[in-house]
Amino acid sequence: MSAVKEVWRRPLGHFTERTLTGLVLVLGAGVGFGLLLALVRAEWAPLYDVDHGVAAWLNDLVAPHGPLVTVLTALTGLGGRTVIIWLVSVAVIGLLIRRQGRLAVFLVVTGLGALILDPALKALVGRLRPEVAVPIGVYAGNSFPSGHALGSFVAYGALLLVFLPATPRRWRGPAFALVATLIVFVGLTRIALGVHFLSDVLGAWLLGAAWLGVTGYAFRLWRLERGRRVPALTEGLEPEAAHEVAPAPDEAHLLPHPRAAVFELVVGWVLVLGVLYGFGMFVSYHAGGTFLATLDTEVPRWFAEHRTPAGDGFSYWWSKAGDTHAILLISLVFCPLVLAVWRRWRPVLFVALAMFGELSLFLTAAAAVDRPRPPVGNLDGPMPTSSFPSGHIAATICVWAAVTLVVFPRTDRWWRWLFLALAVVMPAGVAVSRMYRGMHHPTDFMGAILLGGLWIGLLYWVVRPNADVYEGNRPAIESEQVDELDDELARAARP
Repeated sequence: MSAVKEVWRRPLGHFTERTLTGLVLVLGAGVGFGLLLALVRAEWAPLYDVDHGVAAWLNDLVAPHGPLVTVLTALTGLGGRTVIIWLVSVAVIGLLIRRQGRLAVFLVVTGLGALILDPALKALVGRLRPEVAVPIGVYAGNSFPSGHALGSFVAYGALLLVFLPATPRRWRGPAFALVATLIVFVGLTRIALGVHFLSDVLGAWLLGAAWLGVTGYAFRLWRLERGRRVPALTEGLEPEAAHEVAPAPDEAHLLPHPRAAVFELVVGWVLVLGVLYGFGMFVSYHAGGTFLATLDTEVPRWFAEHRTPAGDGFSYWWSKAGDTHAILLISLVFCPLVLAVWRRWRPVLFVALAMFGELSLFLTAAAAVDRPRPPVGNLDGPMPTSSFPSGHIAATICVWAAVTLVVFPRTDRWWRWLFLALAVVMPAGVAVSRMYRGMHHPTDFMGAILLGGLWIGLLYWVVRPNADVYEGNRPAIESEQVDELDDELARAARP
């Protein structure tokens, strides 16, 4: 019995030693936030003067410089709710697929706490946003604390603690520094853009430190209750899960001959552009009197004559399925799932190169060919690019073809056929919508097919995204284990 007590006391003693300083820091952050909250509520004159003085000074410094405003706006988006929710969501899903339910629960609880605290405290304090001489951005809602600063502190801090065990020891210090720098930059951009006071950001950082400290402390207690050792902060929350939280722990190398692959892709890109340019110039300026010219004239005219209010609305939403935001969303959801399930970067590289190559080929070909839009009333107004080839259609072809080529050989489930159907239906629907709206000729659609088919074929030959499957790689969850994953998700959702 004494031996058992000694075994129990040992981790308890280590836990107390390691967390005493942390508890002091957490309590200090909480007290600091409470004090700052009281000063803001009381409108303490020295704090008021500092806040308004810094806001006015930064507005005078930043507002005249448009490029600087653009950079600050891009940086501040890293703390926005959309980015934070996406990061935490894909991390949670990936952890559940890897059977790391405890870490997934930690991320969910920590993230939900920040989402609740931010609007609740804003409503409680009711502080108005800064009024500056030259408003840069318009944001609704109250000011204290800064939601971007709070969300970035909590989300990036929690993600760091979860995935730190997968980071080599020599890189853990730089990882802490990188996350800290990112959090500081997001907070500073909120002040520089004139949408928050200095005390809003400081209050958010203090609150974020306190909340992240509380949830981290609770997780360490959770480990202690289950008889596990309590690691130092520099080891992350769950050191034993290092292999499981690593994005691609079983991949020895990304490509066997990367230099040759780069050369092949560059040469292939130039050849594809040459084919696109030749076809585009022919159908745009030299196809008069041919069947293609008749098609390009009659089809847009027929669609324009048969427009209806219902068709206008339907075509708008289907056309949106091929715009940049929709394609980016599909990629940002699909790629993390591939990493979680198959533990390989190569399929992710395949999808990323598909999107990058499509965009660069489309923009270059459109600028070189410079084809006018169809001579009918278009429903989308002036566009920054020319008509050939269709970027919406080409992007839809590339993303769904790439996704299908990755998924189809990797599962024997019936739903793999859905991806094949989407790879046909989605581009066809986007094509009809774009022509209905008067934005493209039928040969623009042909150009998009040419672009997508040649580029995806080249990528598949060079990158070989499914090489790991043919080498015997199995997914983190087999097709016959899907019901087990459902049970795992249900258990992880319960406290």
